[in-house]
Amino acid sequence: MRRLTPFLALAIMAAMAGPVIGQEIVIGNLADITGGTGDVGKPYAEGIKAYTDYINANGGINGKKIKLLQQDYAYKIPEALSLYKKFKDQDKVLAIQGWGSGDTEALKEQVAKDQMPYWSASYSAHLTDPAKSPYNFFCAPDYSTGLRAGLKYLKDNWKEKRKPKVAFIYPDVGYGKAPIPAGKKYAAELGFDIVGEENVDLKAIEATTQLLNLKKADPDFAWIGGTKVSTSVILKDAKKLGLKTKFFGNIWSADEAMPKLAAGAEEGYLVVIGAALYGDKVPGMKAIEKVTNNQPQVSHWIRGWVSMMTMCEVLKTADKHKELTGPGIRKYAEQLKNFDTQGLTAPITYTPTDHRPFMSVILAEFQGGKMVKKATIELPRKPEWIGF
Repeated sequence: MRRLTPFLALAIMAAMAGPVIGQEIVIGNLADITGGTGDVGKPYAEGIKAYTDYINANGGINGKKIKLLQQDYAYKIPEALSLYKKFKDQDKVLAIQGWGSGDTEALKEQVAKDQMPYWSASYSAHLTDPAKSPYNFFCAPDYSTGLRAGLKYLKDNWKEKRKPKVAFIYPDVGYGKAPIPAGKKYAAELGFDIVGEENVDLKAIEATTQLLNLKKADPDFAWIGGTKVSTSVILKDAKKLGLKTKFFGNIWSADEAMPKLAAGAEEGYLVVIGAALYGDKVPGMKAIEKVTNNQPQVSHWIRGWVSMMTMCEVLKTADKHKELTGPGIRKYAEQLKNFDTQGLTAPITYTPTDHRPFMSVILAEFQGGKMVKKATIELPRKPEWIGF
């Protein structure tokens, strides 16, 4: 048998390495900076970039640096599909940090076919079933879990003898619609009367018509499934119309900037946050405060940081076992058990049959212009809730 020359052996090894070029690991990032969800997408992308810089400055992935290719696709699904193809075919990325539900769900079959590990900022429950989405992961309570937690908290604190009435307000996009069937089913199980359902666009400048429709039904509670700009519109218009409804919303529907946007109409608004708030006394906040020079960041920024942190933890393990490939990353992601994010989120666990990171949901309420944590709801890890 002919022996390989050292040069040829190195060339073959480099070819097998694919997206690991020398001491550099190439990661793609589909971000919304300027599109319909840019109000929350921009800080999330900044959190991803900040953690990338942080880990590169602290040894990288077992000595290998991460090269992050961050691209703004402006929340346009065709642009996301095109950029994904470029990431895979031209840039030879090893894994991707993604963003929205519409594009992430549109890509999930291709991602599975390409064996491309894909951490997203879409927390759609549809992505938590490995039988259908084997290469999709995320690091927050899925939208259905967040909605269920909000409903449970409100029902547990309901004092009247009659059934509470609930309505749902959300944009007609994948992420807005994703948890609604699960929310309706769970609301009925808890004993809510569902009295209304309205669509408010992510770029809405008023919601008077929809809120007048709801005012007739007089819901005790109403879920908001948009992002913070459209949420502020809903809250301000509800206040003008004199609605007594208590609003509660998903993880993207508000952040620390809401008091400025809603001008006081946010008072009493209950929101899923799913992670620590800037300045919380948890170990992981020390590094964040250092890299941000003690300049407060919104909660979405922190979840971007955690998403990249979690991906890097898996990359380190796969690299140690010389399996820094798509299948290798998936394998070690599904062996992640109670990963400590240093208190920034609940411990993260993925398994080969369940990609829900945890079932713990932090709820906060706006009080006096600030987000104040109200409760942490721990829901059961029901198998029938996977993917729903």
